[in-house]
Amino acid sequence: MRADVLIVEDEPAILTSLEFILQHAGWKIACVSDGEAAMQYISSSKPRVVVLDLMLPKKNGFEVLKALRADSKTHDLPILILTAKGQQQDRSTALELGANDFVTKPYANSDVVDAVQNLIGKPELSKPAKNRKLP
Repeated sequence: MRADVLIVEDEPAILTSLEFILQHAGWKIACVSDGEAAMQYISSSKPRVVVLDLMLPKKNGFEVLKALRADSKTHDLPILILTAKGQQQDRSTALELGANDFVTKPYANSDVVDAVQNLIGKPELSKPAKNRKLP
């Protein structure tokens, strides 16, 4: 099953929260907790969007973003930066490297859902089974 959203976050509480919020909104979610794992997941199972923290172990978010934009297979992959590093320089750097959007922690749940929806659209609704009789 291909994930709609890959969450790359090393703080367990934030990761759990994001997973719950985005699953509740209707998307299929995958989670990893470091930059190297993000690169491996993306290369093997391309998600529709990446929610990427900047401060990560093994490979930081800027390095992941730069590598994804340099690769023709992932150049156009929508990337939402979600980070506590909310300084203007970090925002500018992320956008210059090709991030599609930027949300600063702490965040409102609706801000994250809205940002993901703007990048990939609404979750696909379950379609009723053919020949299913309705009451």
